[in-house]
Amino acid sequence: MPLSEHEQKLLEQLEKQLHEDDPKFASSMGSDPGRSWSTRHVVIGVLCALAGVFLLLVGVTLQNIFVGVLGFIVMGGGVYFATMRSSTTAKPGAKAGNGKSGKPRSSFMNSLEERWDERRRGEQ
Repeated sequence: MPLSEHEQKLLEQLEKQLHEDDPKFASSMGSDPGRSWSTRHVVIGVLCALAGVFLLLVGVTLQNIFVGVLGFIVMGGGVYFATMRSSTTAKPGAKAGNGKSGKPRSSFMNSLEERWDERRRGEQ
């Protein structure tokens, strides 16, 4: 079931607030808008993974464990490289964004607290 426009706006606002409050946690969750998928990384990673599968099959066919292990390592490296994200923002820009987040954060949190209090009053 798709989200309504209002729910999407709230989700985007919460995500933006998370990035401002705790950028390290947000980047570890992989939803940082400053990071994007790189087509170059995906293509090179897939090619390396395919080369690794080929080496693994050659190692099994030749019954050579060294070639098989090397193929497995190349394949794993290719998958890792394909799933890496490239950073498009510089660190100084991120610090400047954190300095501005003081007022919006407090007003955002205040509005959430007010809405919570209103709901609690409505239940009693």
